[in-house]
Amino acid sequence: MAKKHLVTSVFVGMAALFFVAGLYAAAPDVITMENKAYEEHKKGIVEFHHKKHAEDYAKEYPDLYKDGCGVCHHDENNKPLSDLKPDDPVKSCIECHKKPAEKPKGKDAPKLSKKEKLEYHAEAVHENCKGCHKEFNKKYKPKKAPTTCSKCHPKSEDE
Repeated sequence: MAKKHLVTSVFVGMAALFFVAGLYAAAPDVITMENKAYEEHKKGIVEFHHKKHAEDYAKEYPDLYKDGCGVCHHDENNKPLSDLKPDDPVKSCIECHKKPAEKPKGKDAPKLSKKEKLEYHAEAVHENCKGCHKEFNKKYKPKKAPTTCSKCHPKSEDE
């Protein structure tokens, strides 16, 4: 009988640990987009309002959020991870888009394929965010989604 209670206690304890871990794994309401990819970044660091996008905008514009979390989160083939739950662990963008900063620019910069450009973290993030914002602005009036640098990046001390 004591063995049965021990097994039950261990099971309940493990379930509680997974539940608590799940609470902490959920994305914060606001994510400061600050990591090693931005060490030489000249513009202010973006604060991404995750909760506003994942909950508020998703309710207001369900046609744009038909893939749920997959609107932003995707697999290595750029297929939406549409079956994600709010507390599921996800990779940070930099884990796949490993090259920090932006792609090389200028007349001597190499010509890159789209896939090669998206290896650069900033290119991938800009494509994802600006692409969605442009789609929103085409579909809805007034055009409320920001598409210029200064609308997302606050002024930094270097500017």
